[in-house]
Formats: sequence, C-alpha cells, structure tokens
Amino acid sequence: MARSRAAAPPGLASATAATQTPDSPAQDLLCEEDRDSLLWHMLLMRAIEERGLQLFKQGKVPGSFYDGCGQEAISVGATFALAPEDPVCSPLIRDLGAHLVRGTDVAEIFRHYMGRENSLSRGREGNVHFGDRRLGVVGMVSMLPDMMVVAVGMAMAFKLRREPRCALSFFGEGATSQGDWHEAMNWASLQRLPVIFVLEDNQLAYSTPPERQFAVHPVERAGGYGIPGIRVDGNDVEAVFAATRLARERALAGEGPTLISATSMRMHGHGAHDAAEYIDPNVLARWQERDPIMLYTEQRDAAGADTEVIRKRVASTVASAVTVALQT
Repeated sequence: MARSRAAAPPGLASATAATQTPDSPAQDLLCEEDRDSLLWHMLLMRAIEERGLQLFKQGKVPGSFYDGCGQEAISVGATFALAPEDPVCSPLIRDLGAHLVRGTDVAEIFRHYMGRENSLSRGREGNVHFGDRRLGVVGMVSMLPDMMVVAVGMAMAFKLRREPRCALSFFGEGATSQGDWHEAMNWASLQRLPVIFVLEDNQLAYSTPPERQFAVHPVERAGGYGIPGIRVDGNDVEAVFAATRLARERALAGEGPTLISATSMRMHGHGAHDAAEYIDPNVLARWQERDPIMLYTEQRDAAGADTEVIRKRVASTVASAVTVALQT
C-alpha cells in the first residue's frame, strides 16, 4: 500500500534500527468504511481539542488544557484494532482518540472539560482524568506509568478466567525511567499475559529529550524482558492499527505481551501553560510535513474518498456538542 512520505525528521530516522511494521496482512482487515472511520476519529479528536483550547482561553475551562496534536494516529489506530471487550487502560493526555473510538459522547467531553455535570466525572475534574467503564475505558492517573500495572492486573484476571480478551496500556518514553515500568514488563512477560504496551515516543518527557532520559531505547530494552519490541511510524494510522492487531493476535494465542513503540512528535507544549520554547522550530516544521491527518487525508483522497464531507460532518458534530454543553 503506497503512502505519502516526507523526509524523516529526527527521532523517526533512528527508528530504522529496530523492527519495523510495514504493510501488513492485518491492514487487509480494513475496508473502505473502516478507513473513513479512522480519518473521522482523527479529525474529530483534533477539532474537539482545538475548540477546547479556545474555550480554555475564554476562561470556560478551569486549570490548564492538554492536547495530542500530531499524535492522533496512535490512540485512534491502536484502539481501532481492539475488540469491544478489550479494555483500554488507559488513555493519557494525548489520547482523546481512544475515547472517541470507544464511543464517548462529544457533548459529555465538553461538559467534562468545563467542569459541568456529566457522566464522566460529575463535574469534579476537568480535562484528562476520565474514563467510562461501560465503554471499556479505564480512567488515568497522572503518575506514569502506574496504569501499566493496572493493565497487567486486568490481563492477569483474563488469563485466570480463561477469557479471550487483552488489555492495552499507553505510556510515554519518560515513564520508562520509573520502577513501575520494570514491574509491569517483568510480570507480564513472566506470566505471558495478554497485554499490549503502546509507547507514545513523542520525543519529549515534558521538556526532556530521549538522549537525556535513557542510554538504551525502551523498544530495545523490551527484549531483555523477553517481550517483542516493535517500532512503527506513529504518524501512520494504518501502521499503528496493523501492529496492534498483530499484538492482539499474539496475546490471545497465549504468546504474551508486546511492546509497540510509535514514533511521533508532540507538536505543542506539555499543556496550554507551556510555550515550549525549548523545542527547535525547525524540528517542528519538519514534523509538520508529516502531520498524520494531512498524510491520511491525501491517501483517502487518492482512493476516491470524499474527505470534505467527513470534515464537514466533524465540524457540525463539534459545533452541536459545544452548544449543548454550554446550555447545560
């Protein structure tokens, strides 16, 4: 399957040293409707977060505001590859796409952002710490990678109950410097648990680059635990889908966990409070050429999809949701 590619920015170029996931038979499971759905969810994630940031600047969202601009392909592609019974444990501050793929109501998300009455947090928290057990989404805590340990516990339960399910956990590269990462990796491997670890390698742990975070990349360290480590282009939604789908097949076959390192770039500051002056503008410009939504839109246009209709539906959905949320 051909893809539009710009020159690889720093970070992505170094990914060639480990296992890559190119075009895979898993991608053959996607029909044209599925591909339109992938684009829809990525566009919806970005539109919600752009509108949420506007509301924050208008004083309608308390605290700060966090977004996943440039990383939409990771949470959307990974969650799309799961079965409905597989829990996501848990979407982090850049992973709104996972909530959307699972069907979280858009108006409820805006109510949550603004601290209004809603089914996600009852208005007690406003931004990223939410989930919905009815949809198989476990709410996150800020201390990373604590949720990896929770995902391992869930996978242990699935194994003991002989349930054909797996758990998926997102984390960032900075989280691999914590002891909980070691505990989760070690126990999951030892017990051959049905769990998928998705590393969102976005080049920054707040403001710390990988070269100042560790000497050996986590995807290479995974082998020391007996866990396959796979690098994928985190800006290619179908590559993320394919890697996650194959990891799920391994998990259900009793072959244990997989670590997927999805290479991308955090295009904004850590949060709305962070101007990110520590990031080289030239690096951001090069990554902007590989914007996941731009690349996938070009791909869908080439396949004959009406992406403009999808964009208009997204805009209408967000506008209606904001109206409803503000009236609450």
